[in-house]
Amino acid sequence: LPDLSALNLSGNHLRAVEAGALAALPALRQLDLSGNPLVSLSPQAFGEDGSPLEELALRGALRDHGVLLSVAAMLQSGALRNLSHLELTDNGLLLLPSGMFATLLALRQLDLGNSSLVGLQNVSFQGLGQLQSLNLSDNSLGVLRNGSLAQVHSLPALRRVGLGRNTWVCDCTIEDLVAWLKESDQGEGKEALTCAYPDKMLGKTLVKINGSDLNCSEPIDLPSQLQTSYVFLGIVLALIGAIFLLVLYLNRKGIKKWMHNIRDACRDHMEGYHYRYEINADPRLTNLSSNSDV
Repeated sequence: LPDLSALNLSGNHLRAVEAGALAALPALRQLDLSGNPLVSLSPQAFGEDGSPLEELALRGALRDHGVLLSVAAMLQSGALRNLSHLELTDNGLLLLPSGMFATLLALRQLDLGNSSLVGLQNVSFQGLGQLQSLNLSDNSLGVLRNGSLAQVHSLPALRRVGLGRNTWVCDCTIEDLVAWLKESDQGEGKEALTCAYPDKMLGKTLVKINGSDLNCSEPIDLPSQLQTSYVFLGIVLALIGAIFLLVLYLNRKGIKKWMHNIRDACRDHMEGYHYRYEINADPRLTNLSSNSDV
């Protein structure tokens, strides 16, 4: 099928895509493998020379962690360097492999919605100069760190970032995200983003949060915290020492008797050694000592 440009295999029972399985499709531009319980997807599925594929949908097909690593390896190899649309929704990703999108320089749309993401620590958007749309909605994101926000802000073509329906934790760590939302027009539906934790901030709109609401005006004094910890440790050790001394005091008679017993035993033992030394030192008593031993 040298002219096949679109292939839809979604909603089947595919479990494996072997090496070279799609290598004989030189005109393939669109591939949909969504809804398949994949457990194996070879990084060489498109052959050694890669593919001109532009759109790849893997919705709900990467629930096996091994498959996710295989897809990451395939993307990192440059086999799909022409990819412009990548859909990874409805997958239990939690965290993405490091450098997964590094070679996708032509990528324009990246959909990571409903993927249980808890953070973007390993994700790098550097080099995605063509990216126009990034969907991070319906995940478990609690905060976006300043490093991730700086990467997003640096993408020249990015117009839309979906952040809805995440479990935003509105404490001091969310200040950077709040500031970015107020300054940037990239956040889609930012007026609907609300706090999920703590209870006192539940339901409050992120763009309406002030620094006073977060109680972050005073920096945390780490040395004073450490000093407090050392004082507490000293109190605990002093308490343990006092209990130990109290136990010794209550058992002083028994301890005294035990020490006397040890002293008497040592004295008897030393007297035996002294007696044996005197016998061995006197030649006249050597015979007597031998006979008494017998």
